[in-house]
Amino acid sequence: MDWLEKGNEYLQLGIEKAIFYLPRIIIAGLILWIGFRVVKKLVQIVGTALERTGFSETLRPFLSSTVGIILKGAVLFAIATVLGADLTGLVAILAAAGFAVGMALQGSLGNFASGILILTLKPYKVADWIQVEDKFGRVEEIGIFSTDVLTPGNKILIIPNSKITDSVVTNFSEKGMIRLELEVTMPYEESFPRVQEIIQESLVGIPHILEEPKPEIGIKNFDSHNVQLTVRPYVLPDYFWDVTFASNSAIKKAFNRNNVKVAYSEGVEIGKIGE
Repeated sequence: MDWLEKGNEYLQLGIEKAIFYLPRIIIAGLILWIGFRVVKKLVQIVGTALERTGFSETLRPFLSSTVGIILKGAVLFAIATVLGADLTGLVAILAAAGFAVGMALQGSLGNFASGILILTLKPYKVADWIQVEDKFGRVEEIGIFSTDVLTPGNKILIIPNSKITDSVVTNFSEKGMIRLELEVTMPYEESFPRVQEIIQESLVGIPHILEEPKPEIGIKNFDSHNVQLTVRPYVLPDYFWDVTFASNSAIKKAFNRNNVKVAYSEGVEIGKIGE
């Protein structure tokens, strides 16, 4: 009869456990069902709020999903607590793991934080021409960790976002136009008003040079052989290199037609300039 007594004992224990856990299981199920529905609604509200406040399209889905993961984690944590699970050890393990991962991904987390700042503050946007230190090009994509920049040489630069937020960023597209800085020299014996007029006329008709503001031509400096001039036409950012090459070519031809001499770097003799 021992097996019968043992069976009754296990049956009684099972009934007691069922009576103890059944209400908790029901409550946990309700928390799971209601909690996930509430989380879904809150994520939708957060997404709508981010859209209304003008957050980037790249950043909105990421923030919404992050909020959803955190809230769902809180719901699961509440369910585990209702079921009587001891989460002290789990919390300690997660904290240690989080610290270790944070140390290992310190650089990536810095890029991530910088990406959030860039997407939120919007110092530049896709298709803007920017310069970061000596890196110049058009923004192709703004990511969470890096920004892709297309150089005039048709190369893609993948610049870490932390490097961008730690540097001075020049946005050439912010004002809708940029000013070129072209360097030209003339000999001391030449008349500056004459050369200035020659350069001014050479720029007329070059495609994409803006009529307003008018190009600026002035004396920048004096060296041992030449008078150094600066020519500053205004262009749209997309035509930076086209106008640079066309302007230099037009100025050289104009100097040749008008017999403007220059001092070559090999010496101080004044010589003619060819086509």
